[in-house]
Amino acid sequence: MNAIFSMFAFRGWEADLAMRYLRTKRKDGGIAVIAIISFVGIALAVTALISVLSIMNGFRDEMMSRVLAFQGHAYVQGTLINDFAHRDDMLKRLKAVPGVIEATPQIDSPGLVQNAEGQTSLAYMRGVVPDDLRHTPIVADTLEKGGSMDQFGVGDYGGDVVLIGDGLASDMGLIPGDQLTLTSPGGSTAFGATPRRKVYTVGGIFKSGVSEIDKSFVYMPIQQAQLFFDREDEWDQVEIKVEKPYDIEKYLPALHQATGRGAVISTWKDLNAPLWGALKVERNAMRFILFFIVIIAMLNIISGIVMLVKNKARDVAILRTMGADRGAISRVFFLTGTSIGAAGTLCGLLVGVLFCTFIREIQDALEWVFHVQLFNKDIYFLDHVPAKMEPSEVIFVVVASLLAASISTFFPALWASKLEPVEALRYE
Repeated sequence: MNAIFSMFAFRGWEADLAMRYLRTKRKDGGIAVIAIISFVGIALAVTALISVLSIMNGFRDEMMSRVLAFQGHAYVQGTLINDFAHRDDMLKRLKAVPGVIEATPQIDSPGLVQNAEGQTSLAYMRGVVPDDLRHTPIVADTLEKGGSMDQFGVGDYGGDVVLIGDGLASDMGLIPGDQLTLTSPGGSTAFGATPRRKVYTVGGIFKSGVSEIDKSFVYMPIQQAQLFFDREDEWDQVEIKVEKPYDIEKYLPALHQATGRGAVISTWKDLNAPLWGALKVERNAMRFILFFIVIIAMLNIISGIVMLVKNKARDVAILRTMGADRGAISRVFFLTGTSIGAAGTLCGLLVGVLFCTFIREIQDALEWVFHVQLFNKDIYFLDHVPAKMEPSEVIFVVVASLLAASISTFFPALWASKLEPVEALRYE
């Protein structure tokens, strides 16, 4: 234990000797070439760690932002939302909760979509308040091919205009103005439950960027959905959007207080638990796997310090006979190794941060030089590589790299301190 504590009490001459050993060429008993290789390896490893984790964070946030922009951040369900005497007041209380951007009733139901040629496809139909949908940018701001929301919600019971996703429109060969037939799973008639069919007009085509959503969703006014699905004046759920969806748990106490008893609140993390869990596992796994690059780079430091100790055994013996204690010998070689690790880590940190900061400019330069489009917007729904550096991850990478360098250097340095002068000079 004393050896560990004494390892960090450096003297001036110890630092000078350690730096001299780093600059000494191999033919003179130094490790200059190995030191350079170790430095480059650590720098590249830290750069790779920061860059890959930042790009993964960027893709994760880009994907989740699209999902969260389309879906709600929390949903209120239960019998309370169809308590006609109190649900309007509940809706006002939900909208008044600090941080709540939107609270809108919805009706959801699966069904079938059929075009004029008889081609059918499964779809997920959602009835919404038209004004609320107009304030949903991922839908309202992405309408393509001449479509619009001008006629959405206009007419008796909300009218007969619907909005569909780009993927569904492409599969069915539909454009704005075309007619399609929607079929519901069942409705009440005088002869019992039977599927309902009705012809609607495509008012617009949205493109959220999430293929599963674009291939399946159909929006209709909530009044029309109540009529079509035989829900009278009922709602299926109330969708809530908040300012900070990643901190949705902080809003739950106020939301429960606003809804009162008889309501069930589920968050987007509950509904997307497999996806959210998979993203977290993937990030942790990649962090663990990529850190092996750092460990491999550290092995060069270990081999370099071991070689240095062997080559400098005579120096160690002379220092010991001149009065240097074991701690001083350990500190010289410890400082030699950790200097390589610290320099490589700081260089890797600088390069990694610069790479992530200017990744878009680097991409543009590569596209200009090689005349290729690295990210096709029509395929990836992105025109650039997203990168988001999280301070906690950058700090983790730097601290872990410095710690690995210290640990890998400690044992060779401790071994050097145990060399006996007589043994070291025996064959000199």
